[in-house]
Amino acid sequence: MLEIRDLRAGVSGKEILRGIDLTIASGEVHAVMGPNGSGKSTLSHVLMGRPGYEVLGGTVTLNGRDILALEPWQRAEAGLFLALQYPTEVPGVSVVNFLRTAYKNVKGEEISALAFRKHMKEKMNLIGVEDAMVQRYVNQGFSGGEKKKNEVLQLAVLEPEIAVLDETDSGLDIDSLKAVATGVAQLIGPSLGVLLITHYQRILDYITPDFVHVMVDGRIVKSGGKELAHEL
Repeated sequence: MLEIRDLRAGVSGKEILRGIDLTIASGEVHAVMGPNGSGKSTLSHVLMGRPGYEVLGGTVTLNGRDILALEPWQRAEAGLFLALQYPTEVPGVSVVNFLRTAYKNVKGEEISALAFRKHMKEKMNLIGVEDAMVQRYVNQGFSGGEKKKNEVLQLAVLEPEIAVLDETDSGLDIDSLKAVATGVAQLIGPSLGVLLITHYQRILDYITPDFVHVMVDGRIVKSGGKELAHEL
């Protein structure tokens, strides 16, 4: 369970998050919506420990463990995952090698190439990723949809407890959006909690949230069920 209590944070001396309270249990999908500049992406950066963001107050715990005291890689080990809004290219490193290295580090255990490929292939089949994609260098020459699909594959392979999806639908045409969102929907289950950050209601046509929260000026000003998204 991810518990956020009175979280205040900012960057370059400017306070952006002004007291966020949110609890996400395994098996729950929470959508956070709101206008540009409301602090949605800042929340994702602070949760994952991106350098440059300063926590000014409050607490964030994952299963009772203070994750604000951890380095980003330790947060990943603890079961937190962030799908980036703007995934980075990693020239010279294939997707399959990147994923195997990430898996070994997050899980803290060795895995043979054969065993890992079997695990990865099961996830690829589940979310509809073709073999050719994992042989390419990470995000190099990828379309916007392929980059986001690669983020979903990372989520599938690493099997975190809490996934933060930062505007996964951003910049996607309707076909790419459907493919990416359907992949995410395949992974939702009792062992995964999801914080879905989005501007748009359209991704919620494929991923049904249990709760919707509206963020304005660094605060959650309204919470409700999935019907709240249609009021925005």
